Amino acid sequence: MVADRICTHRVSIITGHYGTGKTEFAVNLALDLASGEGRRVMLADLDIVNPYFRSRERRPLLEAAGVRVISSSQACSDADVPALPAELLTILEDRGVTGVLDIGGDPVGARVLARFRPKIVQEDYQLIYVVNANRPEVRAVDDAVRYLRGIEATTGLTCTGLVNNTHLCGETTPRDIQKGADLAQAVSAQTGIPVLCHVVEERLVDPSSDLGAPVFPITIKMKKPWE
Repeated sequence: MVADRICTHRVSIITGHYGTGKTEFAVNLALDLASGEGRRVMLADLDIVNPYFRSRERRPLLEAAGVRVISSSQACSDADVPALPAELLTILEDRGVTGVLDIGGDPVGARVLARFRPKIVQEDYQLIYVVNANRPEVRAVDDAVRYLRGIEATTGLTCTGLVNNTHLCGETTPRDIQKGADLAQAVSAQTGIPVLCHVVEERLVDPSSDLGAPVFPITIKMKKPWE
């Protein structure tokens, strides 16, 4: 599985600018990990920033695939409550669990992790930064790096991997994916952080292309509220 090549650590923390598609990536990643025989996977929806795309909205799909879902607000799926569930400690303390943490898309959203930093740094974790070259705020290399460093400063954690998830929803083209690959490589060159993969919708996967890192094929699971 491609997910095994991406998740080389037990706990994967997914972050990035609002609108980069990090939640879509997190959901597909958790589903792919859960397809491995005998693996216990937990997905923590800790996004208190984005009111539209939350991994908790796909709880039935995820749990049917064997992924246990926890979120910052179990009682009300539409509430923005900056409180972390006690179940998060299960991901951090139970080393038989493979965990995916979907974090809010800015330094403020990432702040929810700060109080857990002493525990996180004792575990086998990776902090993954998702880039999307079609997001105006982070499509320039310096802006993407500045945003990344802000998240690191807020969480006290060090980013260990980049993921290119450049898209335009249903209008995504191979050119968008290549543009994102170029941005990811430029951010990698400036920071020394490796590119883990390029997220590509299955309909756009081209076996003949060489983006310089593995392709992670996905199907769209997160729909807009009006779709």
